[in-house]
This record gives sequence, structure tokens and C-alpha cells, in this order.
Amino acid sequence: MTWNNEWNKWSQYRELPSELKKHMNDMTEREREDAFYKQLEFGTGGMRGELGAGPNRMNIYTIRKVTVGLAKYIEESGTEAKRRGVVIAYDSRHQSVEFALEVAKTLGMHGIKSYVFDELRPTPELSFAVRYLHAYAGIMITASHNPAEYNGYKVYGEDGAQLPPAAADVIVTHMNKIENGLLLEVKEERELMKQSLISYIVENMDEVYLDYIKGLQLHKDAVKANLHIVYTPLHGTGHKLVPQALQTFGFQHITVVNEQRNPDPNFSTVSSPNPEEAQAFELAIQYGQQTDADLLLATDPDADRLGVAVKNNSGDYVQLTGNQTGALLLHYMMSQKQEKGMLKDNSVMLKTIVTSELGRAIAEDYGVQTVDTLTGFKYIAEKIDEYKREKNKTFQFGYEESYGYLIGDFVRDKDAVQAAVMIAEAAAYHKQQGMTLYDGLIQLYETYGYYKEALTSFTLKGKDGAEQISRIVSQFREHPPAELADVAVETIEDYQSGKRTDLLTTQQEVIDLPSSNVLKFWLQDGSWFAIRPSGTEPKVKFYFGVRQGTKDESEKRLKQIQTSLIDKVKMII
Repeated sequence: MTWNNEWNKWSQYRELPSELKKHMNDMTEREREDAFYKQLEFGTGGMRGELGAGPNRMNIYTIRKVTVGLAKYIEESGTEAKRRGVVIAYDSRHQSVEFALEVAKTLGMHGIKSYVFDELRPTPELSFAVRYLHAYAGIMITASHNPAEYNGYKVYGEDGAQLPPAAADVIVTHMNKIENGLLLEVKEERELMKQSLISYIVENMDEVYLDYIKGLQLHKDAVKANLHIVYTPLHGTGHKLVPQALQTFGFQHITVVNEQRNPDPNFSTVSSPNPEEAQAFELAIQYGQQTDADLLLATDPDADRLGVAVKNNSGDYVQLTGNQTGALLLHYMMSQKQEKGMLKDNSVMLKTIVTSELGRAIAEDYGVQTVDTLTGFKYIAEKIDEYKREKNKTFQFGYEESYGYLIGDFVRDKDAVQAAVMIAEAAAYHKQQGMTLYDGLIQLYETYGYYKEALTSFTLKGKDGAEQISRIVSQFREHPPAELADVAVETIEDYQSGKRTDLLTTQQEVIDLPSSNVLKFWLQDGSWFAIRPSGTEPKVKFYFGVRQGTKDESEKRLKQIQTSLIDKVKMII
């Protein structure tokens, strides 16, 4: 694909919508090349990109093209797969409603039934609905926590999990056979409804989903602690279900941040609707101070990620990292289940390879096995499915450092609604014991050691940026550092080649995980760092983890290895 040819094809297409024509006219030469030099990539995480004209942007034509690829994949599975159909949900972003309908209209051309939510809904409810309705697939129109100019398209399999690599590859193969994505035909909504190829899902699905969440409750008396909660949906899909879920657990003192209550595709009160970032909590903290709240909660636009803030010993609100929230959830649930005799001998906890090792230490203390997966919740979901089929392990909890948690396996993706009610129950339980969640976190550190983690990323956009990211990873793979911050590198894990190399003995082991472009380096003092290009954003990410005897020692060591590594990266760029 040469970008000039694609540009000409689009500019000469008479039926191109006026807003896309205007966008093309306003583009600079560099913007034109970036928007037209390739097809927006579709992988196991679906596809995500900036809205606008061109095959490398999110628009009705890229939506149609990937949906035709999915339709062909479903057709290959037979008539029953087409009848079972596809569940479609969407978030609060620009064009999400239009894209969702475009998906249904494209599927309808292939005789595939669609179940479309009548209003915006969280990603985890989409996963739940696929399973509950026994659908063959699901599609979520969302760009998660990306800025307002983005949208995206996630595909889910019949198990309610994001598609595995093999299935995604089949869809891409079908997409690549389409010569001109501008000419793909769709059927009209009215015609499809007459043919019963579109059905709309109304609020009864919420009630069923909330009933399942209610079943997760471990300590019904905890609500007697009179916990005060402030919640912000950050203008996204959590605005209904998170408060309702908290109420099903018995929580009564729930204050929603009014300025961020309603869906808003511009996310006008935040620079980015990402609960990982401190600015996303600014209004929630103001509300917390006014109401003397015990717990602050924030969900991203599609409500699959949860951010948490609690009071420290000085009475100030501090934002917990995903690793810290995960550790608190894990410890609370394991301690409660052990007390109630609910922990089976074959219990397992799942975490990703870049998630804190604190979780492993906690799980081991309760006799729970820890299994590592690649980054991406689809890999956690794959393991859950494997354990269900083979009936050899009992899933207890799954999480990743990027604010994703799963408690009940009736959903097969990270679920901020589940996580919100369980962290609230944990906070209420601690309050009954005269403690805050922050006290509970310090207690974990005193018991297991001061684990400290960090993430640094470089955003490198466009064609040049993609080449820079590739160069950075190749440099570390082909010329790995012998030391970092004056501590020798002891082990290198290359998840692309599937090999773990001990640099002291030169012995190699096989890593029993799918191939992925990730490198992880372990230092002699137990510290580690990992390098991973993002699959959904133009970023290369650097993860760090340390464990020392005190908080100050951990922070010092973390800063040392961060500084040393970033200096090396800057020399490559």
C-alpha cells in the first residue's frame, strides 16, 4: 500500500461523508502519509486509533472492513454460529453509537444476528452478555482510557474473552483479501429488524449481571462500618452500574462526582480519562474532603479499569497503584475465604509477567499457586477456561498492574464493577478493625517486604515512531546490558524466542508461554525491569520492580534502576 494511491482512492470516492472529506482537506502532508500509509492494525487486542479519514484511522470504512473479516470467520464456523450471533456494546466516545450500528448493519449483510445494547454499557457487561446469551462473539466499541480523539474495536469469542492470536490472524487474513474497503455494502437497520437480525438488549441484562456480582460478597456485616465512598465514572459507562453494584452490597453512603457523572465524549473535566493518572482524581479528592470519605473510586470510560485512592496516616488522599490495589484485594479475599473454609487445595491466582511479585508472596502464604501470563487479560481468561475444562485448578483472582482485576469468572475480562464492590468491602472490613486500607497496605509491606514498582513509557507516534520503538527493543534484545545501576543482570527472559537465559551458568530454559515481543531482565538483587511495545498505543513501555527492607530503600533502588535504564534508552533514540 502506497499512501498516495490510497489518498487518491479516498479523495475520488464520491460517496465519502462530508466530515471525512473536510478532515482530508485539513490534513498536512505528514498527517496524510500517517493516515494512508497502512491499514489500522488488528490484533488480539482488537484495533484502536485516532478518529478520521484514511485506512489508518477509525471510521465507518475501517469498521466495516474488520467486521467483514469477523463475519467471514463466523461463516466458516457454520450456520449455528451465525444464528447464535454477536453481542455489540459501546462506550461514551465520539461515534461509538454509529460504529456499533455499522457493525450490526455489516454483520446483517452476511445473515449474522446482532444483539445490540440500547445504551452504552461497560466492557465487562459485554463479556458477561456474550456468555449469558450463548452468543458466538462479542464486539465492544471503545478505546478504553485513551484520549478523546481515539476510538477502538475489541472482539470477544464465545467464552466472553478477547480473541486469541490464532482467531485474530484468521480475521486479518480475510481483511487482507478485501481490495477496496470503501465499497463494502451494508444493510439498513429497519430491514434487519424486520428479518430479526438485530435485537436490542435492555436493562434486564443489568439485573442479571448485578445478581452475579451480589454473589461475590464475602462479609455481609462489613457494611455496618458505615463506609463513605466517592465515585467518579470519568464521563464513561460506569455511571449506572457501579453505584447500583455498591448498593446491592448494602453500601448507602455513595457520592458520585456530579461534574463527571454524565457521559461526555470530550472528557471535558480531565486531560485524559485514565484512572492511573493523578489528575483524574482531582475532583474526587475535592468531594472526598467535603464528605470526609473513606474511599475514592474511579473507572475508565469502558469501566474495565478501576482506580482507588485512600487516606494515609496524615489524612491526605493517596492514589494506590494497580499493584497495591491488587495486593489488597488478594489478601482480603484469601484471608476471608480461608477463615470460611472456602480455599481449595488446588487454588490458583493469575497475574501478568509485569505485575508485582508481592501478589506471589501473599498467595504463597495462603497456599495458593501463582501462575504468570503474558500482558493482556485475554491470557488470564485463557487460563481460566483451561482450568474449567480440565477441572484441575480453582481460579481465585486475576489481575494486572494496569488497574485490571477479575474476581468472579462469569466475566472473562477485567471488571471494574466487580473490583469496586470488593475493594469497598475490604475497606469496610478494615474500618471495622479500626484501620484504613492504607494501614492494611503498610501491614502487607511489613509482613512481606517493601515491594515498589514503576512504569515509564515513551510515546513515539507515526511511521518514524514505530521504527524508533522497533530499534529500541532490537537493541536490548541483540545487545543486552550486563548491569544496571551497578548491579549485574543475572537472568534474561525473551518472550519472543521463548527462552530464559541464566547469564552466570549460560543455561537456558523454555518459557511455556505464547510468543510475545517482551524482554524481562532480572538483577542479582532481585530487582527486575521489562520492555514491551504497546499493542494498542504508539508507545514503548518500561516496567520496573524492586523489593527492599524499608520504604526508603525501595524508593532509592527503584529510582536508581529507572534512571540508569532511561539513560540507555535515550542513547538509542
